[in-house]
Amino acid sequence: MTQQTLYRRLRAMRDHFTPPPGLAWPEISDGKIVMMMSPRPRHQFTAKWVSRQLDGQLPEGYFAFEATDTDDEGLGKLRVPDLLVCPGEAMQTDGPLDPREILLAIEIVSPSNPENDYRDKTRDYPAMGIPHYLILDPRDGTWTYQWGIVRAEGRPAYDNRLHLPYGEPVTVATDLGTWKIETDDLPRYSAKDMGLSPE
Repeated sequence: MTQQTLYRRLRAMRDHFTPPPGLAWPEISDGKIVMMMSPRPRHQFTAKWVSRQLDGQLPEGYFAFEATDTDDEGLGKLRVPDLLVCPGEAMQTDGPLDPREILLAIEIVSPSNPENDYRDKTRDYPAMGIPHYLILDPRDGTWTYQWGIVRAEGRPAYDNRLHLPYGEPVTVATDLGTWKIETDDLPRYSAKDMGLSPE
């Protein structure tokens, strides 16, 4: 079975799947369906806070959208970034968004599966042609910004990486302009969010 055939079968399964309570719509990568917990309120607050900052800086016709399917059938991958920046026109589609239309993907780390954002999507997003990738981590109050796609060890990878604490602004320099994201007021997860006993 080819990678594309397996992907189509997994897509068909996903299209007829209703997530049980507590789980979000799954993603597809490496021939597997990837399940995730539903986002917590602080996760969603972070997404809204960042999207409002971006909307005021983006060029005409571009917007920040939340939780949108994007896929590359040739790679066998379907991802759902927490936030993404793309032209509004690109969203006028019956299928998943073309990842090559995305200028910036943003993920807000889940307490249950941080490797999906740090390891797997750091591999998948450059392969899908997404030039800028920002990870916001409410677990420890840090952010990681990666950009500049090159080939490393025979595959696409980000050439640049910046990792700093909340309080330091993120500056995303794109061909369409430079966008600044303030992180001072982004929330941190509570002990309960993290599945820990309160101190």
